[in-house]
Amino acid sequence: MRNFDLAPLYRATVGFDQVADLMDRVLASDVQAPSYPPYNIEKTAEDGWRISVAVAGFSEDELTVEVRENALIVSGRKAAEEGQRVYLHRGIATRAFDRRFHLADHVRVTAASTADGMLHIDLVREVPEALKPRRIEISASPHKQVDVDSTVTQSV
Repeated sequence: MRNFDLAPLYRATVGFDQVADLMDRVLASDVQAPSYPPYNIEKTAEDGWRISVAVAGFSEDELTVEVRENALIVSGRKAAEEGQRVYLHRGIATRAFDRRFHLADHVRVTAASTADGMLHIDLVREVPEALKPRRIEISASPHKQVDVDSTVTQSV
């Protein structure tokens, strides 16, 4: 796989650091993607998603879901078993895990629940009103200047 140098991007742009960091993470050839536990990401609405993580063998107390610095971190730590079990075959993995998902700006977690050995995490993008597009009305009359001093004395 090719290695890409994104240094020219850093020199020629301002405010696109997150995009360049994301490209660095995606293009890193020495990082293998972890495969445990398996998960699905589904789109549930125009600005909504659900991450479903297979967590068979873990109770709700042994799972942690937290958001830190635009990253969703799902962790599982199995509690120590009091009695030592003897398995003839062990196909259900209950090893500890940390699964990290990088979230875009304004994406937040709305709910997390477990059902049938799956951990479901619902996310939604909530763009603040100040960042949403606004329509500006165009008037036919010329723009009138408002005297700041007169408006101050009238309101007092």
